[in-house]
Amino acid sequence: MTELQNDRFLKALCREPVDMTPVWMMRQAGRYLPEYRKTRAEAGDFLTLCKTPDLACEVTMQPLRRYDLDAAILFSDILTIPDAMGLGLYFEQGEGPKFSKPITRAADIDGLFIPEMDEELGYVMAAVSVIRRELDGKVPLIGFSGSPWTLATYMVEGGGTKDFAKVKGMMYDRPDLMHKLLDKLADTVTVYLNAQIACGAQAVQIFDTWGGILTPQDYKEFSLQYMQRIVENLTKENEGRKVPSIVFTKNGHCWIEDIANIGCDAVGLDWTVDIGEVRKRVGDKVALQGNMDPTVLYAQPERIRKEVASILESYGSGNGHVFNLGHGIQQNVNPDHAGAFINAVHELSKPYHQE
Repeated sequence: MTELQNDRFLKALCREPVDMTPVWMMRQAGRYLPEYRKTRAEAGDFLTLCKTPDLACEVTMQPLRRYDLDAAILFSDILTIPDAMGLGLYFEQGEGPKFSKPITRAADIDGLFIPEMDEELGYVMAAVSVIRRELDGKVPLIGFSGSPWTLATYMVEGGGTKDFAKVKGMMYDRPDLMHKLLDKLADTVTVYLNAQIACGAQAVQIFDTWGGILTPQDYKEFSLQYMQRIVENLTKENEGRKVPSIVFTKNGHCWIEDIANIGCDAVGLDWTVDIGEVRKRVGDKVALQGNMDPTVLYAQPERIRKEVASILESYGSGNGHVFNLGHGIQQNVNPDHAGAFINAVHELSKPYHQE
């Protein structure tokens, strides 16, 4: 077991003292980097990139070679689970992910199985192991999964959607079927994340991208309760150290207190809330991750620096803050602006951690 050279990210998630606020970016390995685009072209297609462990490792490492980041995140996709369950994932140019066998009836749900992690999803576990070796203790590695509700959304819709008619139609008309699907997905996500931890992931994040489209009551019934079940059954310690969990619901500001109560170590925030106000709401129950608007990175470095300063000031002094964007970095951002963002977080946050 290689000792971590930089563990401020894990310490912050556990609300322990750090010398400066740690920072990473959602989608930090992505299309805004020319080296990523080159590797993606060499792979031939996105799924090949995801399913080839050495290539997944390469793109995971690329942003760490450029920037002083405090964590790496596994390069993969949230839709690996429904693909492994037999739905036939493919990507259409300009249209995003599609499934050749979407969920449309009870028999489709009955036919789903929890995939074997070392078989159908063995390429993910191999990537985690390869990345950990390549990191060699530089920074911790984050594993992740989509939430059951978010995965179900893609599985029922057959891909991306703007109106969510099919998945909400099933939820309202046949809640029994929706719960049956979410049950299977919760079990699968739990096994999936625990397998990532066993292979070397040192923290895990649940991406609930579409939880924010639900009403307050439906969110608790169809999304939050399943994430709570997952969090409760996650491996809590590995390699002699706690494995923290982060739950991120986009547009989830209505339910911050509810999320904080499910047992996760940190709550991810999008940019639609003031992080200082959220800190007052949750106290020291959880760490907070976020929450700069990703589009600020289109501005010049001076404006980026000003926004970083504002968020740090809002959070205030003390422990428990992981700086991040409020959603993934966008593909047309200037890589130098991302570097300016990361450097500003480290430089400007130091006074907030002096005793």
